[in-house]
Amino acid sequence: MSGYIGEVTALLFLAFALGLDAFSVGLGLGMQRLRLKRIALIGMVVGLFHIIMPFLGILFGTMISKQIGSLTTLAGGLLLVGIGAQMFFSAFNYRVKKMIQPIGLGLYLLALSLSVDSFSVGLSLGISGVKTAIALMLFGLVSACLSWMGMLIGRKVEGFLGTYSELLGGSILIAFGLHVLFG
Repeated sequence: MSGYIGEVTALLFLAFALGLDAFSVGLGLGMQRLRLKRIALIGMVVGLFHIIMPFLGILFGTMISKQIGSLTTLAGGLLLVGIGAQMFFSAFNYRVKKMIQPIGLGLYLLALSLSVDSFSVGLSLGISGVKTAIALMLFGLVSACLSWMGMLIGRKVEGFLGTYSELLGGSILIAFGLHVLFG
């Protein structure tokens, strides 16, 4: 029993580490005056992608080369920098409609960029023989909760910062994207 608790505890810490990027990006997204319904949907999609990506990593781990993995990390980082830059610069012009929003394809691209690191974790999970279903559920649940927390905190901060919140939110997304690219 203690071995099972130790394994679940280790998976919980791993899930928390994987979900921290969703929290960081959630802070920036929350400053966009998102409705609670949109926040709930974004968190669910991010959580779902944190289940799908490690599952795909487990399934296709031996078939995928390291070079393809580095290209997905590059694409995810560039996407976050692009969303952050668009958000940052749109703060200077209130007439400009936001081009990239967490709806439709933009939401799925955002969730994909946040869960790319989960894919590589899935590769190692398949090799280690860990309890896959528990790991995947923990990854999804923790990342969804952390993204919700980030967006709700970002939403509150936006009220205090007013027009500067969009600059801060964009800066957070740019910084996280650069961290994905170069960190």
